[in-house]
Amino acid sequence: MAPSQGGHVKPLTTDRLLLRMWEPTDADFVYDLYSRWEVQRFIGLVPRVMEDRSEADRLIEKCRSFHHPVQGFWAVQRAEDSRLVGTILLKGIPASGEAPLQPSGDTEIGWHFHPDYWRNGYATEAASAVLAHGFSAGLDRVIAVTSAENTASQSVCRRIGMKHQGETNDYYNATCELYLAEAASKLA
Repeated sequence: MAPSQGGHVKPLTTDRLLLRMWEPTDADFVYDLYSRWEVQRFIGLVPRVMEDRSEADRLIEKCRSFHHPVQGFWAVQRAEDSRLVGTILLKGIPASGEAPLQPSGDTEIGWHFHPDYWRNGYATEAASAVLAHGFSAGLDRVIAVTSAENTASQSVCRRIGMKHQGETNDYYNATCELYLAEAASKLA
């Protein structure tokens, strides 16, 4: 995979979406997305909204500086009008333990979408593409963790073929619902 300017992320496409690297010019959208409580309420041990646009700039820079041949942070935009609708991530997930948290060895998929674009199937479509990308690049398994109350994300997990594994305290020093997808080759 050829490196993109400023970082690595393989562009992915679906019928309706383009998944691409975050650009500095996307900061207004990122700030709008993460300054909303309905988006942030399930993110982190102590959820908080962005309070300043400079936080969006820093988050984009962090996403752009992440270098990994398979994992990444994708901006999700509609193909029809290039409107940003959300983000998809595929990254290592930290194990629970003493700070600073250490890698668990597992790979996590996650998504955050703007409320204006909820209930359009975009999260399912984008997450399916990233999951397929991860498996085609050699991952054996991918997990997702959600808050027990985050039924919308749990529905996306099921729609992309992830199986509920029950409650876990293994990640982020939090009690989460655990979902697992395994590569077809591993299931055979």
